[in-house]
Amino acid sequence: MDEPSTTVDPLTNQFGSLNDLSHELASLQDLAMRGSWRSILDKVSGARSLDLLTKPHDHLIYLSYNVLALTKLRRFSDASNELDSLHDFNSHHYKYETYPKLYHTRSGSMVPFSLRFINAQLPFKLGNRQEGLDRFYLLLNFIRQKIKDKGIHSLQESVKIWRKREVFVLHCLIGHHLGAKEFNVCLDLIRDLINHDYLDPVLVSKLGYIQMQIGDFEGAKGSFHRVETMLNERKNDDSSALSEVEFRNLVNRNKALVFLVGKDYVSAVREYEECMERDPADVVAVNNKALCLMYLRDLSDSIKVLENSLERVPTAALNETLVVNLCSMYELAYVNHSEIKRTLSNWIARVAPDDFDVSCTRV
Repeated sequence: MDEPSTTVDPLTNQFGSLNDLSHELASLQDLAMRGSWRSILDKVSGARSLDLLTKPHDHLIYLSYNVLALTKLRRFSDASNELDSLHDFNSHHYKYETYPKLYHTRSGSMVPFSLRFINAQLPFKLGNRQEGLDRFYLLLNFIRQKIKDKGIHSLQESVKIWRKREVFVLHCLIGHHLGAKEFNVCLDLIRDLINHDYLDPVLVSKLGYIQMQIGDFEGAKGSFHRVETMLNERKNDDSSALSEVEFRNLVNRNKALVFLVGKDYVSAVREYEECMERDPADVVAVNNKALCLMYLRDLSDSIKVLENSLERVPTAALNETLVVNLCSMYELAYVNHSEIKRTLSNWIARVAPDDFDVSCTRV
């Protein structure tokens, strides 16, 4: 939720369990982690029909999970209609101070941040790109005002959380602008942060990717070197959620990308193998290693890399891009590829989360 305004930093408050925050929230979260989105819809419907949601914030939390589940299941119009039922996120109905007997000294918005994010993302899914961009920039302004307000009151834990949300939203904005090949807008967004000494290794890496796309190869190598320097000097600030392994793998993947562009596939494979040794669930490294092996005309090993990943870490490796690439390799390698892909599709149907797009197997 947008944490309430209190004299104590709310993000330092301790709760015994998720269920202390809302009715059976732990169960909802478990279903979400397992990708059981249809079960979430059933649970929300049941809680509503049995009047189990007794407080205003309970209704908002359950609505958030419902909207998320509808979005994951690609029922975008239904998700949008559910969001529209709230009318105005800034309404007094969604303020803690409107219900003093329930929330005592708390004040501020009880609208979960996830709802604000999905509200910005949905127009893209419904084919209204400009509306989506407008909502994302409004959300970015909202976040930056929160950072300013929390900073004035020295609520440092809150500032850290809102900083991470700022970077998250910027990543999404950059992705949408990249999709439209609006490279200059992307560069401006990233450089604005960097010029304010706000360094996030993933953002600086993304700067390098954009520089590569516009042909600035030396600039890209400079950005990647900057990320490596941040790792060596341990200067990644608290706005980065990267662990040591994630940070090191990011550096290796950046190096691999330079080799990949230079068609030095053997060196790129070495970098990706280092990533996979640290973290077998690094799907980007797994997928790109397989592609490099394919470029080296080693289609058999390329297929083995992807199949082994699906077998060892199915939860992480089971994504549409990896499966599409594996099916493409089957089509190149085997005459009876339709039967092999059907076997893969049947396995995916048993283990995949509800939102997995099984059409990616092209059966």
